[in-house]
Amino acid sequence: MRKLILFMHVSIDGYVTGPTGAMDFVQVDDQMFEYAGKQTDQADIALYGRVTYEMMDEYWPNAGHQPGASKHDIEHSAWYNSVEKLVASRTLSNNSKPLTRFIGENIETEIRDLKSRPGKNIVMFGSPGLAKTMMRADLIDEYWLFVNPIIRGDGNALFEPGLPQIKLTLTKTERFPSGVVMLHYNRQ
Repeated sequence: MRKLILFMHVSIDGYVTGPTGAMDFVQVDDQMFEYAGKQTDQADIALYGRVTYEMMDEYWPNAGHQPGASKHDIEHSAWYNSVEKLVASRTLSNNSKPLTRFIGENIETEIRDLKSRPGKNIVMFGSPGLAKTMMRADLIDEYWLFVNPIIRGDGNALFEPGLPQIKLTLTKTERFPSGVVMLHYNRQ
């Protein structure tokens, strides 16, 4: 059975973007890329909200073929181009891009169905609005939170009033050279 795994950068106070959607506080390093790459190798579906998908699809299809592409760019671009992309959007549809499918309605039902099928995991990068939808439906099996060393004070919060209580077990922590601390939780 597949798992839905959320990868999300957050500030110490739980914000995933600034008030205008900027992610300028997010810190990354090569060790983090290596770590995340091992996890994406275990997935054959990438789940995105519309905004995150548009950002990812602007960069990743050709990133590995650019002059001076990093090891991470080459590897993640190859992965991105080989997996199914499932995009939750009420405004995008009828895409001609390979391995890309848009779902405007019944996303929770679609994810439940995908999780019941054999295959590798489903990973969700960012997509805070979709993440909240998945939390409300209790569909996220693992939370990989990359806590950045900053207190934002405002922006788009990952956790907000009205979300259900979800009991988690901390299974691993990792500190990266950038100062980011990864907290890996499994749903109980």
